[in-house]
Amino acid sequence: MVPSVMSIPLQGSDAAGGLVLVIQVLFVLIQLAGMWQVFEKANHAGWKAIVPIYNLYVMLKIGENAWWWLLVLIVPIVNFYALYRIHAGVARAFGKGIGFGLGLAFLGVVFFPLVGFGNYRYVGPT
Repeated sequence: MVPSVMSIPLQGSDAAGGLVLVIQVLFVLIQLAGMWQVFEKANHAGWKAIVPIYNLYVMLKIGENAWWWLLVLIVPIVNFYALYRIHAGVARAFGKGIGFGLGLAFLGVVFFPLVGFGNYRYVGPT
């Protein structure tokens, strides 16, 4: 006799799953729109915000960081500092400090639209 195995689907097919997907796509679009505006304020083409790795390179240029910080993103644990460093350069270029850099790095869906659509001006890296 073969024992029966109870299976539970990993993905639901109900409306809640679709709603979660719509909310996630909305968050991504909000962050991309904010990044687009940030890039344009920093005198870069806005379309560069939607190219996955190239957008980090452009943020390095906005914050005047070295290109090799992209390579540091590959290293586990240290990549958190590299991610902060990239975004802190962008925050400094807009006249903001450490807290804003952390916000851009880890809560980009909130902070990129704040910078992009807010009254923040690009002052260049200090």
